[in-house]
Amino acid sequence: MKDTGRLPRETVARLASAVDAGMSGTVSVLAGLVAVPGIAWSDFDPGALEQSAGNVRKLLNEAGFVDAEIIRGTDPAGEPGAPAVIAARSATPGMPTVLLYAHHDVQPPGPAEEWGSDPFVAVVRDGRLWGRGAADDKAGIIMHVAAVRALDTVLGPGHGLGLTVFIEGEEESGSPTLPALLAQHKPRFQAEAAIVADAGSWKLGTPALTTSLRGLVDGTIEVRTLDHGLHSGSFGGPALDAPTALAHLMATFHHEDGSVAVEGLATASPEGPDFTEEEFRRDAGVPAGVQLAGTGKISSRLWGKPALSFVGLDAPPIATAPNTLIPAAAVKFSLRIPPGNDPDEAMEAVRRHALKHAPFGAEVTFTPGTKTKPFAVAPRDRMGQIALWALGEAWGTEAVTRGTGGSVPFVAELTRHQPRCSILLTGPRDPDSRAHGANESVHLGELRKAILAEALFLTALCQQPDGARLNQDGRQV
Repeated sequence: MKDTGRLPRETVARLASAVDAGMSGTVSVLAGLVAVPGIAWSDFDPGALEQSAGNVRKLLNEAGFVDAEIIRGTDPAGEPGAPAVIAARSATPGMPTVLLYAHHDVQPPGPAEEWGSDPFVAVVRDGRLWGRGAADDKAGIIMHVAAVRALDTVLGPGHGLGLTVFIEGEEESGSPTLPALLAQHKPRFQAEAAIVADAGSWKLGTPALTTSLRGLVDGTIEVRTLDHGLHSGSFGGPALDAPTALAHLMATFHHEDGSVAVEGLATASPEGPDFTEEEFRRDAGVPAGVQLAGTGKISSRLWGKPALSFVGLDAPPIATAPNTLIPAAAVKFSLRIPPGNDPDEAMEAVRRHALKHAPFGAEVTFTPGTKTKPFAVAPRDRMGQIALWALGEAWGTEAVTRGTGGSVPFVAELTRHQPRCSILLTGPRDPDSRAHGANESVHLGELRKAILAEALFLTALCQQPDGARLNQDGRQV
């Protein structure tokens, strides 16, 4: 019998048939998950987040994980965090365990007028399913569940592979209680490989395994120029308003070419294919007349260099702004840091810059926020090679390795707790998924291939387990 290099061709065909047979139900369940606006931010209804976690728990129960439960970490003050869901099937002797990660919380929808349809009513059109969280990251949940169902259909539920499913509930808010949760439940996260379904393809039709992530530090910078608001006609001129001073300070964070001007930040040289400028402009929606920031390859600017953005501003809105000199204004910064940077040192670098460049002697208050470490790995171990094979087999074309400019806090935390676990970042997203933006969507063809790739990977481990299992000291046995 001919095989694919990892599995017999007949097994691959049976897995593909199992995935296809379940796709209608898979899409329906994904639409149901999208309908619940679980947002782990204090300004949003916590009941929706609880409902979202409950739906995930029920879904895992139905997929054969009878022990699925909701767990929480705690913040530094001892307050419970957002609900996460964990479930497991123990490995039989000699078989490895694979940890399957995704998150059920989503970003806020943003302005309703920017959406083509209700963000929390899933709509299928043009081969895509549209809705907030459709791609980031409820498709990741569905990818895991559907892949396990296909595995069980072809090999039977007694295949012996260890499976742990962890669905986080606060990734989009920076995973503030995740470190405590992992520390408290550390033995439950022991695994030889982790499939982190929070990434995606290089482009439609070309699968990718993500091998580097930028870390993240954020916080707020407040500028004060007055004790209180003043009549702009009576005092304007000699007295300067805070938004003007803040604008001067914000401008110092970038060079003339748009690259980050904060001293002390390292750059990296990630591997992977490059974008053409035309491809990047199309994927990002950058108009032809707008200059791209920085220099060098587009991929290097995305994956190997720092990027600082101002993502929020506290100042009176235009509609209700009085004709007044505003005494204080604040901005929230978001700094992505490539591998080679320490988050604590990066945070301090931003603080030093803000204080050093305080304009007009204004009072500057710096408040640090969340911190996430960058991640980089060379997928040359056995798990990485099987994953690359599975992706290529599912898509019918060779997979590429690539970096990603975003951050996944779970990856950094798992690396700290399980340094010998092979972390495999993949997923069903593509460059037009618009994660975090309006009109988010997942391409259903890419979702189907991502499910098949995971099913192929898990099946290959079942039928070729030798050398895949680690002992308690993290060494291969």
